Amino acid sequence: MKQNTKPTLEICLTPDAVSFIDLTGKIAVIVDIFRATSTMVAGLANGVEHIIPVANVADALHYKSEGYITAGERNGEKVEGFDIGNSPFEHMEQESQKIVMTTTNGTQAIEAVKNTAEQVIIGAFSNLKAVTNYLKTQNKDIVIVCAGWKGRFNAEDSLFAGALALKLKNDFWWEGDETLFASHSYTSVKKNLLKILKHSSHYKRLEEKGVEKDMEFCLEMDKFDNVPILKDNFLVNS
Repeated sequence: MKQNTKPTLEICLTPDAVSFIDLTGKIAVIVDIFRATSTMVAGLANGVEHIIPVANVADALHYKSEGYITAGERNGEKVEGFDIGNSPFEHMEQESQKIVMTTTNGTQAIEAVKNTAEQVIIGAFSNLKAVTNYLKTQNKDIVIVCAGWKGRFNAEDSLFAGALALKLKNDFWWEGDETLFASHSYTSVKKNLLKILKHSSHYKRLEEKGVEKDMEFCLEMDKFDNVPILKDNFLVNS
């Protein structure tokens, strides 16, 4: 039986499953560990003014004439004609800049929830503690939305979801088998996270692009204390 004294926490393992969840009045935590949300957190923690996440390349190019840095990727590679790609190291060099960003999975996940969730925030291992503390203060139901890979489940986002669920276990009522699965999965691999994820599909996909340093960076815990939040289509620090 649901404990009415606590808000609820559930996990959506792919954006394609968002349609089965009522997001009304809830906080959606978007996670794309390799690499979009990790990159967003890093950029905003290092002085990026704001980020506009968009679904497609054409929308991003529209903002270039307004002085925005165009950033993002398709299939792990920088979009042709863009200023920068999806590496956290590139974004950390954009102090005081405005960025418009589109990615294969992360910005699509934001697009899937932004018109229905009450709040949209950005999560990553690099701001796990900050996200945990923020959510504890909100007293609202939350849904952790994993960006996955082109609509499919992936390991790294689901493991983050499990880690966050465990951090919030005493303050939220868990719902759904996804939460049970993700939390137990994280518990079983947390001491060897990088070693395990080197066998994952997306790690191997990006490894072929030569960005292993990006992925190692994306698995570092609590590097930053900012929580990006979507306000009027702008990602800013809360």
